[in-house]
Formats: sequence, structure tokens, C-alpha cells
Amino acid sequence: MLTRDQDRDARDEAELARLEGRITAMFAGDAPLDAEAVERVIALLDAGVVRVAEPASDGTWVTREWLKQAILLYFRVRQMERMEVGPFEYYDKIPLKRGFEQLGVRVVPPATARHGSYLSRGVVLMPSYVNIGAWVGPGTMVDTWATVGSCAQIGANVHLAGGVGIGGVLEPVQARPVIVEDGAFIGSRCIIVEGVRVGERAVLGANVVVTASTPVIDVTGAEPVVHKGEIPPRAVVVPGTRPRRFPAGEYHLPTGLIIGWRDASVDQKVSLNAVMREFGIAG
Repeated sequence: MLTRDQDRDARDEAELARLEGRITAMFAGDAPLDAEAVERVIALLDAGVVRVAEPASDGTWVTREWLKQAILLYFRVRQMERMEVGPFEYYDKIPLKRGFEQLGVRVVPPATARHGSYLSRGVVLMPSYVNIGAWVGPGTMVDTWATVGSCAQIGANVHLAGGVGIGGVLEPVQARPVIVEDGAFIGSRCIIVEGVRVGERAVLGANVVVTASTPVIDVTGAEPVVHKGEIPPRAVVVPGTRPRRFPAGEYHLPTGLIIGWRDASVDQKVSLNAVMREFGIAG
């Protein structure tokens, strides 16, 4: 006989399987649009019951395309409406997230988080933006004018410094979202897009730009080691360039340089300036 908790878990799994089937069929055009089912999925995203991507036991990340499909369908079922928040007026399809006090989230005006994003307890939003489908872990700081794009996955105790741009991904639906793992420090004006994965406790200096095709080169050894699409855990990365020849001549394109590795004994809340000083780069 199932216990009460096991019975509830079984019912929850059955509901998710039913919703996944409905969303997949609607997105493929094999079933009529069901606004109630779509709204239910977005509510589950908003509550953190489901995530667009999450870590597996082997250290990889599993992406659930059907949840991204649900977000795209949500734009179809919603109508434009006027929203007033104090002195601010908005006109959009997606409502704003609510209930921050109950969630234990600090939100500094005029920070904005859309309904369908999830903010864990202890998150701090300075005047910033979090888009639908994003998941932000406990204790994370989203600093002034930083943006967390659609479906991006931000871990626990991460610091997204001022002006950081974390890209979103809804189309193509198969693409992995940007992932920033626990304890990472992303310096001011960094840009991370196209499904790049930033490993645990990595440190990115100001103005590092990483796309899926940007080489991130480990220059700490006798020979360079090139990474693409990811930044290894504990890597300390600064902006660099690499030469490339074109018909019109040789030019330098942006790259990331791994100049060291964050020591496991260093507190994860250490300042970016302190880390940079450790590797001989003025903060």
C-alpha cells in the first residue's frame, strides 16, 4: 500500500505526464489550444515545482523542451493588458511575479521579475530583470541592471554583478539555456549567451563575453587548452583576444583567458577584486 506522501508524489507525476502530453500535442498542432493547461504549467514554473533544466546525478544537465514549448504557447493564450505598479504603467501579455515577502525575496524598486520565473529564498534583486522560465537559486544576488534571460538557470550563492547580461533561449526550442552553477561570480558587464555553462565557483572578470563558439583558453600550463560552450568549475577568467586572418588582413577577436583556478579553501563570497589581485591583475 502506498503511503500518503507516495500517493501524492504519484499523482503529481501523473499530472506532469498528462501536461507534458497536452503541451507537446498543442505545440505540434495535433491538439487544440488549451489555455487552462498552459496556465497550469506556467504556474508550476512560477512556484519552482518544475524547471526548464536541472542537474542530473552524473553532473550533466537535463533540458525539458516541453516546458519551453509551454512558455511559447503562453504568449499565444495571453492577451495584451495594462498593468499599474505604483507610478509605473506597463502594457504587456505576461503579468509580473508577486508574493515576494512570502517567498523571502528582497526586491529593490524598480526590479522586475515576470510571472513564470522562480526566485528562491534569500535572492536579492537590485534594479534588474528576470524573465519567464528563469530559475534563480537561494542566496543569489542579481545586481543593478543585470538581466536574467528566459529559462536561464542560476545556481545558489551566485553574484551577477552590475550590468551582467545572461541570455535567454526560447527559440530554437531544442537549445540548452544558459547555466550558471553554484557559487559563481560573474563580473560587471559580462555577457553569457547561447547555452553556455559556467561551472561551480568560477570567477569571470569584468567584460568577459562568452558565446557557444567563443574559445575560452586555459593559459595556466605550458600549452593552451581550449574550451567551448562552457567554463570549467573554479576557473578564473579575464577578457582576452586571439588573432584571426581575413581577406582584408589580420584582426583580433574576443576570447576568454583562464589565468588561474579558485582555491577550494577560499570563501565563495570573496570579492572579485581580491581574486584578481591573487592572480596579479589589479581590481
